[in-house]
Amino acid sequence: MVNADVVRSIFERRYGLNPRIFRAPGRVNLIGEHTDYNDGFVLPVAIDRDTAVAARSRDDNMIRVFSQNVDEECIFDLAVSRYSSTGSWPSYVEGVARILLDRGYAIGGADLVIYSDVPEGAGLSSSAALELSVATALITLNGVELAPKEVALISQQAEHEYAGTKSGIMDQYISAAGQVDHAMLIDCRSLSFELISIHGADTVWIAMDTKVKHNLASSEYNERRRQCEEAVSVLVGRYPGIKALRDADLVQLEGVHELMDPVIFRRARHVISENDRTLRAANALSDGRMEAMGELMFASHDSLRDDYEVTSSELDHMVEAARVFQGCLGSRMTGGGFGGCTISLVRKGAEEEFVRTLTDSYERKFGFVPVPFLIHSARGAHEVMT
Repeated sequence: MVNADVVRSIFERRYGLNPRIFRAPGRVNLIGEHTDYNDGFVLPVAIDRDTAVAARSRDDNMIRVFSQNVDEECIFDLAVSRYSSTGSWPSYVEGVARILLDRGYAIGGADLVIYSDVPEGAGLSSSAALELSVATALITLNGVELAPKEVALISQQAEHEYAGTKSGIMDQYISAAGQVDHAMLIDCRSLSFELISIHGADTVWIAMDTKVKHNLASSEYNERRRQCEEAVSVLVGRYPGIKALRDADLVQLEGVHELMDPVIFRRARHVISENDRTLRAANALSDGRMEAMGELMFASHDSLRDDYEVTSSELDHMVEAARVFQGCLGSRMTGGGFGGCTISLVRKGAEEEFVRTLTDSYERKFGFVPVPFLIHSARGAHEVMT
């Protein structure tokens, strides 16, 4: 978690005023991958890796924003129409501000300093943390009151239109509304959610960052979404009530097997089975049945590897090493895929040996060291009160 005093000090040195501080967390998704943009179910946790924004209002329409992480400043004028879609970090900031304006909210200029400890490209949703921290700062500075769900939807729209990633709502929603000690079982169609305790009596959650980077704006991510839409178009021809893969079951999918391209069939099979796994996982976690939770995590990874094809050799190796470790109940990739982190459910007392075993195995295989960290939950986007 970024130290609020550090980002405040950076702001004061650069812009000379005492700022207000806002923060928004990254997230780890325990299960439910690539289901959100199919109107399905997800089970993420907000984590104590976040993006902090120091902010003060200006008396003009200029947004002046400095990123400490890349030592770069960007300036844009809200009174001038500009439609950036480069996918670089200023696009997220400008996108949030302009979507707020497009929706009729009175947003004025501001000076912003951004500092984040959410690893970029690790599958922990650094982009949503950036969007939500900036959105929270801008609406608060301008006296706009919005529910977390609305701030999440605004941030999602900014990611679609300015960063070029057709993401589902999960990342923004958990960053906006996360609660300490709980995962959120989110229904991505209705946007209703249920809080589920993540704590077992004798288990901990450990993330392992493979240090292989991915880019969710890449053609592969958007291609998966297109493939899911193609699957729906085939299903709807026989089952008119289906609006998204969330509405289909495996029996119905088998019923159109001969009409569907084999790759499209596998993509749909992952999403349909992953929705079922997510609901069963939420029940298992709620009941404290951690062994059942772990089995579902392994099954999720297998489906992401074989049917959805979004894992990588590094992720697969990490999960297989976890699978044979006696104190690990479950493990899977988390995030969009093509690199990033795994999340594992490990028995208390075995944490150090687990990390050491997987680190040694990974270094022998790939020649560099992954980064482990214990998962601690956090609250959603908010102003830091001093």
